[in-house]
Amino acid sequence: MTSPDPRSRRERLVALFVLGVAAVLVLTATTWFSSDRAGVGIAQLVVGVVLAAVGAFLFRRARVR
Repeated sequence: MTSPDPRSRRERLVALFVLGVAAVLVLTATTWFSSDRAGVGIAQLVVGVVLAAVGAFLFRRARVR
């Protein structure tokens, strides 16, 4: 059994990190809505969703190889 390519492993770790940051942003966005700063909450949700899409793309790309 051969060991996985270190480059692919690194790409997968970066993708998982980006997905983790996206999850934190999406889950913590609710605190802005409770403090009457809905604009910041909406912006944080948008950034979180964009990062989740980028992370998912990177993860799929790393697994294809």
